[in-house]
Amino acid sequence: MSGFWKNRRVLLTGQTGFKGAWLSLWLERLGAVVTAVGLEPETDPSLHGLLAPFDGQTQHLADIGDPAALERIVAEARPQVVFHLAAEAIVRRSYADPVETFRTNVMGTVNLLQALRHAPDARAVVIVTTDKVYENDEAGRPFEERDRLGGKDPYSASKACAELVTASFRASFFAAGGPAIATARAGNVVGGGDWAADRLIPDFVRAMQRGEPVRLRSPLAVRPWQHVVEPLAGYLTLAETLASNAGNAPQAVNFGPDPEQFASVAKVAEVLGQAFRLPLPWLPASGEHPAEAQQLRLSSRLAAETLGWRPLLSLEETLDWTAQWYEAHRAGADMRALTARQISAYEALRRTGRAKAA
Repeated sequence: MSGFWKNRRVLLTGQTGFKGAWLSLWLERLGAVVTAVGLEPETDPSLHGLLAPFDGQTQHLADIGDPAALERIVAEARPQVVFHLAAEAIVRRSYADPVETFRTNVMGTVNLLQALRHAPDARAVVIVTTDKVYENDEAGRPFEERDRLGGKDPYSASKACAELVTASFRASFFAAGGPAIATARAGNVVGGGDWAADRLIPDFVRAMQRGEPVRLRSPLAVRPWQHVVEPLAGYLTLAETLASNAGNAPQAVNFGPDPEQFASVAKVAEVLGQAFRLPLPWLPASGEHPAEAQQLRLSSRLAAETLGWRPLLSLEETLDWTAQWYEAHRAGADMRALTARQISAYEALRRTGRAKAA
């Protein structure tokens, strides 16, 4: 990454989440001055707990559903760049509590954008949504940014609503001035430090620790899997472009793996099983489960054309880095140091095009 981030004032929501903790460490390494907003970590252990404290960062425990709190934090932080990652991100949880999902994902976005109307220093805002914002006809064609938004489950629908909210605020309040704003739609993100419920990698690791195969609800479902550093590099690049060359930046952009790396849930479990040397990595889950898309693919052509961003890690490399992380954690390693080494390895890969061991 460039020297753009040195001493740059950054507001980051969702710092205590999986992607937020990775991004916090990366921003620290880049020299940014970060004001972070998040709730208490939901899991123990948590990646945030393993990586904290972060140098040059101020953390606020606050709910993005509280507009007054966000107004105060934005006024104090005077951000130049904003990354909005805070969200209810679990599909199955959105079925259990749809009201809270819409409150967080829709009104949380409204509250942040409203607060940014009074942030004169803000130059770039990246609103992170999901690859699931598209109306999915299960045809298996990679979704492009111009495709129609939709969402059958509350999580997907709430994120599609966040896309519309962002477009509305951009047109209504920021067209004549203020920050450049874009949404980022990432694929299924994996990597070390995720312990959330109802996600494949954490479920796999927990099952492995119990000495059992993971139980898969939809083993044939295809997803655009990618290591967490890939979309985070995209978010950073997007923010730089918005701040310095907004006319060439997309207003909505996908970040996903190479099309050859799309894989089924079962395939991911099998590759992880090989990495952890397990003879039987998965079995089908019994019972009935909420409906989820079976085919989800993403085109990242726009990111390549406008930002010069391309995915670099293969599925095997992605899962190998992930397995290394969890094995190191189980062995009692310094996880902040290892996470930083994986970021450094990825930075080297982006500079040279040649992978280096993490």
